[in-house]
Parts: sequence; structure tokens; C-alpha cells
Amino acid sequence: DYCLHEKSFIEVGAEINLPLFTTPATNFTHTILNPPYKKISNQSIEKRILARLGIETVNLYSAFVWLTILQLAKGGEVVAITPRSFCNGRYFRPFRKAFLENMSIEKIHVFGSRSAVFSEDDVLQENIIFHATKTKSKPDYIEITSNSKNELDEFSELRRVPYKEVIEINDPESFIHIVTNSLEDSLRVQMAQFSSTLEQLGLEVSTGPVVDFRLRSALRASIDEQNVPLIYPESIKVGKVLFPPQNPRKSIAIEQNQETSKWLIQSGWYVLTKRFSAKEEKRRIVAAVCSPMDAPLIGIENHLNYYHAKGESMNPDLSRGLAAFLNSTLFDTFFRQFSGHTQVNATDLRQVKYPCKDDLIQLGRQIGDSCFDQKQLDTLVHKTLAIMSEATNAVQASRRIEEALAILKDISAPKEQQNERSALCLLALADIRPETPWSQSTAPRRRITEMMDWFRDYYGKQYAPNTRETVRRQTMHQFVQMGLVIENPDRPDRPINSPKWCYQLHQQALSLLKSYDSEQWEEARRNYAISVTNLLQDRNRNMAMIPVNLPSGQAIQLSTGGQNVLIKDILESFCPRFTPGGSVLYIGDAGDKFIINETQKFREMGVELDPHGKMPDIVIYYEQQDWIVLIEAVTSHGPVNLKRHNELKQLFRSSHKGLVFVTAFPSRKEMTRYLAEISWETEVWVADQPDHMIHFNGERFLGPYENPGSRS
Repeated sequence: DYCLHEKSFIEVGAEINLPLFTTPATNFTHTILNPPYKKISNQSIEKRILARLGIETVNLYSAFVWLTILQLAKGGEVVAITPRSFCNGRYFRPFRKAFLENMSIEKIHVFGSRSAVFSEDDVLQENIIFHATKTKSKPDYIEITSNSKNELDEFSELRRVPYKEVIEINDPESFIHIVTNSLEDSLRVQMAQFSSTLEQLGLEVSTGPVVDFRLRSALRASIDEQNVPLIYPESIKVGKVLFPPQNPRKSIAIEQNQETSKWLIQSGWYVLTKRFSAKEEKRRIVAAVCSPMDAPLIGIENHLNYYHAKGESMNPDLSRGLAAFLNSTLFDTFFRQFSGHTQVNATDLRQVKYPCKDDLIQLGRQIGDSCFDQKQLDTLVHKTLAIMSEATNAVQASRRIEEALAILKDISAPKEQQNERSALCLLALADIRPETPWSQSTAPRRRITEMMDWFRDYYGKQYAPNTRETVRRQTMHQFVQMGLVIENPDRPDRPINSPKWCYQLHQQALSLLKSYDSEQWEEARRNYAISVTNLLQDRNRNMAMIPVNLPSGQAIQLSTGGQNVLIKDILESFCPRFTPGGSVLYIGDAGDKFIINETQKFREMGVELDPHGKMPDIVIYYEQQDWIVLIEAVTSHGPVNLKRHNELKQLFRSSHKGLVFVTAFPSRKEMTRYLAEISWETEVWVADQPDHMIHFNGERFLGPYENPGSRS
């Protein structure tokens, strides 16, 4: 039973939790939340109600979670999908403290995309699902999973992390660090070895004081004797402030007068960082050195943070070294572990520990006025600051994945394969470890399980075993179609269900990869495009059919197109698992009317079929159970709904065998489109998770529902 309350959750929560409310409140044992995302206005009724309850927070989503905790019984559980922004930041500090004091986090799932999950609500930050229990005791470990898309069945990383590494007991801010792989954890260890606070460096970080809409009348498009430079984020380029910007979209100056002077600072050496990163921008931290300008004062706009020597100009080399450190992959990746939203708060930058002042100055001297690309900058930072090898390896691993993604893009891989999963597959097939240059690419034969072990061992990416099919269907299948890899080069006739099924880079692809990051890359890429086009044309001439191995070992060919790819999966993956030893009596084909039609065997079993009847896509006789299994591939006629269920029973009415009805889908996503139509007392099988079957109601799993003898 359930009761739907068409009321404000906050107002109802206030009635239950206010001290004057005398009726005992019902404490919930289990709650599931998808709370609204909206800032709470200081003048709103919600703000007043929450203040009376002692709840101090800035967004409705955290208010909903806090109210839920108040109504949760001891030992009660909560599962919520929320933005990740509460994990850090000054404004969420009261919520974090209350949450961590009362709740014990058991599991966290991170959605890597900042736009996918809440795309309709314009929530431009990473999102998480967490599972927590109301108890004072804390677990030894927290299970952390993550994926890069918005679908839960998409390739998912899996880690068990010590609780103290996620929430540090002595952290006054109670930041929640979510590290999704073991290599990136080495960055946390490295950052913990830095011991200098900003106070010890003699520095502070502040938010840019110029709020332009409040000083609109003082903004100017040019600089003259009455105006001073005004720096916006658009001036931040390649580690330096380039002023004025080439094509300014904002004002470049602000009038110096009695009203504006208190918002201006002395011209000098500073380090500026962007407060907001663009949607899906690769870097979270973007820093630049601001050198003295030809003016006594400057304005720094509110969308920037700036480091300063307690209101004064910094040491020039210290500013260069600090900017280089902030722009390093080491720092950016570490910062992402606790910051999952677009804003870079000055509060967060104050909590970080930095290298000592002398090391930063030495780094700045080596930087000078030179320009470095990211790889050169990281190398210099690691060498100067004596970064431990594990952290260097983690940074290099991140770079290799980015390079593999760039290669896939350059060779025009389908957009669905331009992702981390496919990048890791390419790296594994070329045996490119983080420290291995592309020129040393090789082409080992690898099974999918071997590739996934390789991801874990060399890139710290550990995935659940049930994601093997995702690798096979969503990456390797496409790599084969692209002519990038070969299946079973050692034994092309290997059975599809063989545990030794393997893949190897095509020789042309290996030659291409060896040239990456060299002067020969562009020429090699063009030659590869020509050679792979010829290869695929030859393959199309010779392979206009889909080869299929039946459970009996017989090899057949289906025409391309229609539902035949799914039919191939049914015959090669469903049958060995759920009807082992079964006989294939009928296979419909998208090109021909049918490819197998054992009419004589039907007659021997007493089954007289109407020649005008609409046959299912596949018919299997499972002799071990004496069942006839009728399978519909969803891309042909749709699922076994009530109408189709009755049609098939009528078509096979003369049978004295048990009838089993199965609908096959290529994916769970496709299945959800038809859930409302699927008939009860039928089965559903999903090709991308072939080991599982879904049963729709009824008394039994995978079996007939009528006594064969009662069928007339």
C-alpha cells in the first residue's frame, strides 16, 4: 500500500519535526529520493521553515535529504540521486557535518557526465547515487562505482575504498573524496605529502571583487587616464593573462572613482584561476600568471579567484611556480576527487596543501616566461617537486587514455565508440602501458577477460565481471567492423561460445599506432584510411552474409539486415545457456522467408502448422524437458504481447509438447520501450546480458503453463 501526499515535503517535515508537534512522528525505515535541484532564496517560505528546524543549507536537494534523515528510524536506510556539489564547499559544510554525523555511507555511484543525468534541469555538474544507513558506527570500506554515461548498465568501474580515505576524520571541512580507480588514489597520497598551507606560503586566495552588474555604469570599452584594466576569464590563456583580449566580449576597463576604488587592487604579480569551468570542459582548474600592467590599479572580475600576498603583489617566481602547479594534471585530477561541479570555490583552494615555498619558487624560475604544452609542464612539475613514481604513472595513464581517444577520433570511429571503454581496449590490444610510447606498440592476441584484467593491472580500472558483454558488443564488435581488429587469427573457425575467443590488432592498424605522436602520423593516417577502405570493400564482397554457428555445430549464413544480428545472438548465446542440446526447427530470415524449416520433424512431433500462420523468428525443441521454445526477436514483430501470445498458442494448438514463449531484446534499454506490452507467463532474454532471464509472473521460471494433454 502507498499514500501519495500532494503537499510540500518541507512544510510537512516542519509539522512533524517542530518541538510543539505532540503527536509521535512515524519514523521511516527505507527512503528513496530524487529531490529537486534549486537554490533556496533567502526570502522564501522554505528558508524560514528550515531555519526554524535548525537546517542551514543552500539548495532544495540537500534540504530534502536533511529532512529525510530527521524522519529516518535508527538503522533506517536512504538511497538518493543528487548532484555531487555537497561533497565540498563552504555553503554545504553544515549539511555535510549533519549528514556524516548521523549517517554511514555504504555505497556511492558516480555519473561522470556533468550534463547527462539532469540534462532537462540544466544541472551542469557530476551526479551521484548514494546509499547510507542511519547509525553512528562507520564501515571499514565504502563501495564506489562510476560510469561515464547516464545509463546504469553502461561500463562501470568498481572499487572498495577504506572509509577513512573517503572521509578524513580530522578534516574540519568534512570533504568527501570520491576516487574511482586505484591509480588516481596515488595522487591523493602524493598531495597528502605536501605540507604547506597558504598561510605558511604567506599567501591568500580571494574571489574577484568586481561584480560587473553592480558597477555597470563604471564599465568601459577602452582604457584612458580615468580607467584601469578590468580582467575577465576570457583573458586567461595558456597559463598567462593576455590583456587586452584579441576579441573582447566584455568591457576591458573600469573607471577609477570613489565608488569603484575599494574594489580595485594594486597592479602586480598574482595568480588567477577561473571560478567556473564550461560544460564538459576537460580541465577543472585553469590558472594564469597576471604580471604588472601599465596602470597603478587593476580590477579582477567576480568570475575569477586570485592568489595574492595578503593583499600585496606576489614574488614573480612564486607566482609562476604556483600557476604551473595549479595547471598540472596532478593537481587538476586530485581536485576533481572532491569537486564534482562547475564552480571552483576559493574555500576549496584554501583547504588544499601546497609544496613548500622554496620548491614553488624553484619551479617558477625554470618556467620563466616560456610556454609549455601540458606534457612538458607535467614533466617539469614532477621533476622539480620530486613527485613519486606512482603519481607520475597515474598522470601518464590519464594522458595515454586521452591519446587513445584522439586516435579513435582521427580514424573516424563511430561516436558511440569514442569513449574510455574503447580507448582502454585499444591500449590493451596494442599493449601500451602508461610508460610505453606508441612507437613500441605490439599486437598480442587477447581475450576479453584478459583485456579487463589488463585494464585493472596497468590503468587501475576495475570493472564488474558482467560488463564483459558490454566490451564485446559495444566495442570489439565495432572494432571488427571497422577493420581495426581480427577475430581469432589463430583459429578463424573457433566456436562463438569458446572461452578462447580472442582478438588481435590488424597489421595495418598496428603500423598506424606505431606512428602516433610522430611527424609521420598524418601521412600514416591517410594511408590507413585508404587501406582499411579497400579491406572493408573486399570483406563486403566476400561476406555479404552473417555467419552463424548453430548449437549442433552446423554453420549457416543469414542475410544482412533486419533482426538477423539479434537472431545470431539468440542461436549462439541463448541456446547454449538455456536450451543446451536443443534442436533448431525453424529460423526466419530477413532476406529469405526462412533459412531452416524442419517441417518433417514438426510432423513427427504431432505438430501440424497452418502454412498461412505467422511463425515466430526461431523455434527450438528442447528434448531434455520436452518443450517447444518459441522465440521472437524484438526488431521483427515486437514482443510476445497478449495478442501474439494467443496467436502462437493457436498456431501450435496441435502440439502435445510444453510451449515456452520468449521475447529477445538486444539490450535492456530496448526492452524498456516494450515493458507495458509483454504478456504475462512469458520469458524475456536480453542479448547484452546473456546469462540472465527475466520471468513475467506466473508460478514457474522458463517452463510451459498448460498441461499439454489439455490442449485441443
